[in-house]
Amino acid sequence: RPAGSAPGAHTRWILDLRAPDGAERRLFFDDTRAFGTVLAATPALLDRWRFWRELGPEPLELDAAGFDRRLRGRRAIKAALLDQRVVAGIGNIYADEALHRAGIDPRRPVADLGPAERRALLAALRAVLLLSIAQCGSSIRDYRDADGNAGAFQNSFAVYGRGGQPCAGCGRPLARCRVAGRATVFCPACQR
Repeated sequence: RPAGSAPGAHTRWILDLRAPDGAERRLFFDDTRAFGTVLAATPALLDRWRFWRELGPEPLELDAAGFDRRLRGRRAIKAALLDQRVVAGIGNIYADEALHRAGIDPRRPVADLGPAERRALLAALRAVLLLSIAQCGSSIRDYRDADGNAGAFQNSFAVYGRGGQPCAGCGRPLARCRVAGRATVFCPACQR
């Protein structure tokens, strides 16, 4: 934003910048839900930060063998996807949408997924993330990107937030439950 711009109601951090040509700008970190963190760190400090050391790879940078190695245990697959130590960057929306695309019930134990299902899930995660990026994210309430534009990914939701509505695939009502403490929507007929 221009130098001197006032912060918004959810601005958590302000950085005043000066370009080499002398132009001044102001960068705001707005975080409505207060989930974010701003940290100025050296590589050595990052190496000592437990959260950073334990953060899993992003799905767009992970191959099938690496994804397979990261998925372990008996917990529900959605719980594993939401664990940032397993895979970074997967939130509730992306987990629900990818599991629907892959035809996997979010409550299924990770150990019960076969190799083909794991590959399909990684492909679905990538597809959902790329679609969301192309559509500037989801503006369910008040999300805006750095340029102030609303996202459009919410217009593509197959399941997220649509509990009780018909499944786009089969027409049956979408079910709701809680997995890993998060609201979860899925199709009992399409997702096994």
